[in-house]
Amino acid sequence: MLPVPSLSLLLDQGVPRDTTQILLPLGIDCIHVGDLGLAAATDTEILDFARARGKVVVTIDSDFHAILMIRRASGPSVIRIRQQGLNGQAVAAVLTPILERYSAALSAGCLVTIKQNKTTCHLLSFPK
Repeated sequence: MLPVPSLSLLLDQGVPRDTTQILLPLGIDCIHVGDLGLAAATDTEILDFARARGKVVVTIDSDFHAILMIRRASGPSVIRIRQQGLNGQAVAAVLTPILERYSAALSAGCLVTIKQNKTTCHLLSFPK
């Protein structure tokens, strides 16, 4: 996989913290909410933090998608992994092809859902 320099990931609390140690050497900019002192932050606070800093949120939590839809927001992009019990290595293995395949959409603002056998991507575009 090629590094995706324009994308910067913010890993939510449910994502294994050691995922950053696997992604960083691959050239993928990422940080875990726990490393920022945001482990107890609300989903809304995490979304606002990510939006202000141009980060893509990676989570296992469905609330992020719902909050963005209710807000009719154009960002930040959110990647939701709907596979439970993954360790950091497995999360990195799931994420890396998604980052390459959907890099343009993630830069523009989208919701990606990763399931065992299917990945969907929906652009966040609402009429103004």
